[in-house]
Amino acid sequence: MSQAAAATARLGDFVSDAAPPAGARVRAAIAVLDTVGVTLAGASEPASHIVRDVVATEGGDACGVFGTPVRASMSGAALANGTAAHALDYDDMCFVSLAHPSAPLVPAVLAAAEAERLSGRAVLDAYVVGFEIEARLGRLMNPRHYQRGWHCTSTLGTIGAAAAVSRLLGLDARTAGHALAIAASEASGLKENFGTMVKPLHAGLAARNGVLAALLARGGMTASDLALDGPQGLLHAMDSEGRALAGAIADLGARWEILDTGITVKLYPSCAGTHPSLDAILDLRRREGFTASDVERIDVDVDSIVPTILIYNRPATGLEGKFSLPFCAAAAVVFGRVGIDTFEAESLANPEVTSLMPRVAMRVDPALDHGAPPLTHARVHIGLRDERVLTQEAKGARGYPNNPASDAELDAKFLACARVALSEPAAERALGLLRRIDELEDVRSLTAALVHARASRS
Repeated sequence: MSQAAAATARLGDFVSDAAPPAGARVRAAIAVLDTVGVTLAGASEPASHIVRDVVATEGGDACGVFGTPVRASMSGAALANGTAAHALDYDDMCFVSLAHPSAPLVPAVLAAAEAERLSGRAVLDAYVVGFEIEARLGRLMNPRHYQRGWHCTSTLGTIGAAAAVSRLLGLDARTAGHALAIAASEASGLKENFGTMVKPLHAGLAARNGVLAALLARGGMTASDLALDGPQGLLHAMDSEGRALAGAIADLGARWEILDTGITVKLYPSCAGTHPSLDAILDLRRREGFTASDVERIDVDVDSIVPTILIYNRPATGLEGKFSLPFCAAAAVVFGRVGIDTFEAESLANPEVTSLMPRVAMRVDPALDHGAPPLTHARVHIGLRDERVLTQEAKGARGYPNNPASDAELDAKFLACARVALSEPAAERALGLLRRIDELEDVRSLTAALVHARASRS
């Protein structure tokens, strides 16, 4: 067996036999709770409506589309819920994979578990398996893979979702290896589509493709053992920073990325590249008490990757606004907060916001590329009209692994999101089920609680 083939076999063994520790399941349960919430809120977004309409016409009733009365096939539900999970850019992040891991993983595993009538514990174990493989690939492939224009949520997310669903379906090691190889040919997603409806679609496609890869492998489809790290495999074709897959996965099962590097929960519904800056701006505003009329200009020092994703200086839509540092910074100063409604048309047209935006500048500081993961470090300078300059550095942001969201913050975010689609009692019931997902014998008790939408939302 070649070294490349051995690496694929090692991944298959991990999918089949891994025993995630209890702490990993705790982290996974938080990710599931947070992702279900943002999925419910995102279900009313235009991209979600479009995908849901297509899925509904294709038929199937094995799984629910969250926040709606629609039912779909396993892969259709994964596509619809994955798109909704990423529609608001409010879903979690991983700074090793440079991806939003849960937007594909959670819809994929919940759809498979609902269709197969599996337990909450099985969902959490499968999530961890998918997260670990995705994070190892991210550590090996980035930053070059990401810098070349690939959207890791879609590319690596497809592999992670295939691993997770393979675990849920009980595939043996050899069959799981084939599922990962099938997923390698499905993987895609271009950063050029950031700020459009296609970006959330990437998460939906990754979820669907992961489900499809596992189902095809279960049905007997085979694929190359070299699909990941062969001469024309994923690592080579998609501009991987490193090529030594065997080394990257050598300690799978002994070291857990989900515990070591963690997951970043977003407390602002915008690109993660804005979060350190937003924390600093909002902290300064609260502490110093200035308003938009006091501000002459805002200069933000960032690492070299941030400008590749915050690409809109003058956003025309809310989606573009999520990838605009001038808009996010100006909105934070004007409103003193950044929430879901910040990215509605009224906020984009607010005269104070539009007046301040041209005076926000983003500057690359090469020193910020060293010693911290991309997108986690920023330095804000706010020049006031009284000639004072207020400066604050941010290393990470609230919700990041080193400064995790509290249970109260998680619950508040979930309920605010869930109320977009569910009644207050339904949202509270869903939260209660998610808080004890590890105890659920059949995950359908949870998924059933997520599809009773208000009539006006259906």
